[in-house]
Amino acid sequence: MKNFEKYTKQYFLPPVRCMDWAEKDSVERAPVWCSVDLRDGNQALIEPMSLKQKVEFFKLLLRVGFKEIEVGFPAASDTEYTFLRTLIEKGLIPDDVTVQVLTQAREHIIRKTFAAIEGAKNVIVHVYNSTSVAQREQVFKKDKEAIKKIAVEGAALLRRLTEEAGANYRFEYSPESFSGTEPEYALEVCNAVLDVWRPTADRKAIINIPTTVENAMPHVFAQQCEYMSKNLLHRENVLLSLHPHNDRGCGVATAEMGLLAGADRVEGTLFGNGERTGNVDVVTLAMNMYSQGVDPGLDLSDMPSICAEYSEYTQMQVSPRQPYAGSLVFAAFSGSHQDAIAKGMQWRKEHGSSHWDVPYLPIDPADVGREYQTDVIRINSQSGKGGVGYILQENYGIELPPKFKEAMGYAAKSVSDKAHKELKPAEVYGVFVDRFVKNRAAFDVPECHFRQLGDGIAATVTVLCGGKKTEVAAEGNGRLDAVTLALQKYFGIDFTLTTYEQHALSEKSDSQALSFVGIEKDGAVFWGAGIDEDIIQSSIDALVSALNNCLEK
Repeated sequence: MKNFEKYTKQYFLPPVRCMDWAEKDSVERAPVWCSVDLRDGNQALIEPMSLKQKVEFFKLLLRVGFKEIEVGFPAASDTEYTFLRTLIEKGLIPDDVTVQVLTQAREHIIRKTFAAIEGAKNVIVHVYNSTSVAQREQVFKKDKEAIKKIAVEGAALLRRLTEEAGANYRFEYSPESFSGTEPEYALEVCNAVLDVWRPTADRKAIINIPTTVENAMPHVFAQQCEYMSKNLLHRENVLLSLHPHNDRGCGVATAEMGLLAGADRVEGTLFGNGERTGNVDVVTLAMNMYSQGVDPGLDLSDMPSICAEYSEYTQMQVSPRQPYAGSLVFAAFSGSHQDAIAKGMQWRKEHGSSHWDVPYLPIDPADVGREYQTDVIRINSQSGKGGVGYILQENYGIELPPKFKEAMGYAAKSVSDKAHKELKPAEVYGVFVDRFVKNRAAFDVPECHFRQLGDGIAATVTVLCGGKKTEVAAEGNGRLDAVTLALQKYFGIDFTLTTYEQHALSEKSDSQALSFVGIEKDGAVFWGAGIDEDIIQSSIDALVSALNNCLEK
């Protein structure tokens, strides 16, 4: 591409090496979660949520388990102000939930914010000002001392107004555009703010470092984060918070590395909704922890409902490939994948494994409210025998013989390919019935009568072919053998019965018998199945279907 020369690195490494985080291989405990869906998420919508939608979204966040929720920028508009007052005056905020409000470090905005939170029990007042080189030079045209003064004066006003209100509000400070700020300067400003607040163990302050515009690889942010964590004043009484955006598509990685580097808290949104490419996706972060055996502290067990409500309130769609939540993330269309999943599931049943390690499925889909029968193995023209066999077994209790699975797999793929669509389980079953159970394209056997002989069975078989009924007699060493010989005689062809299996479709006394028959002619094998309460009749039906498939070739 042209013009790449005009882009340069806009981030700064810490003045000292900060790489302790690189020695860790996983996040060991969940952070404090703060949802910013109702502020960052809402302001990024083409049509911001109505008051009713915001209230319902707030209730959704409570059900998911968020204990800290940023409800908006109440000084920004009447709608934002009214929403917060509605939550407070209607008693919609549980006692164990803290609402967070955002304000710029400007006196009149801070004062209006304090008017909005009056009467709330648990509040975090989140104050910010921008500290990056670009913002200092281009927007505010102020030097470092002047920018720090804005932060300190804002922090002092928060403390004074809180004392005047006789409240116990908690405080949060963000050096906005941290990712474009020299780390040592960001630290200087944050420590100046902490010097004003003097946080204690029972009233901790929050220092929030946002990648307002993500401009570096995640490992760079991890070094910046570790530098802040190691050098903040009153660190034992400070929650180091992350607020990653996703401009480089690395929001989740940035957050995870930041947690390894010492962060205690994460601000993000459901499914990553936010300005430009979005905020960090809390769902993916939490489920990544879950998949490593760490309790994320959020309840995402009914993912389909969460997705549906999210889409209803925001008019945003969850991508079908969204990690853990998308409609297709557990779906396997590939034949080899389906076969491995089916075998893995069977292995779990046989071994009673307590740990999840099924091939191609990073977590158990049932843990997020997904159904194996409809969500995991999906059938289209790319599918194989293992997937088709799994669908029939899981949904209909039909366990095909190994060689039959191959024929059924080709049959289902052929139908899907011609129709250019995915086949639902009922449609797969329909292919099985039409092709292998009820195939009477060439002939049918409406009647069979048997007579016991001293050393075998005599059969009189009625063959219906071309609208004409013909009785054919034959003797064999069993009923199915006698019918086979009768059909060979009628059609004047030679074929061999190579496979015969049968089992019950259920454990009940009135269960139906399911029979499978494979016949071989000129080196090719043809299959049929029969379902009937009478095992002999199901066997004959299976033979008739198999021979019909043979005669069609």
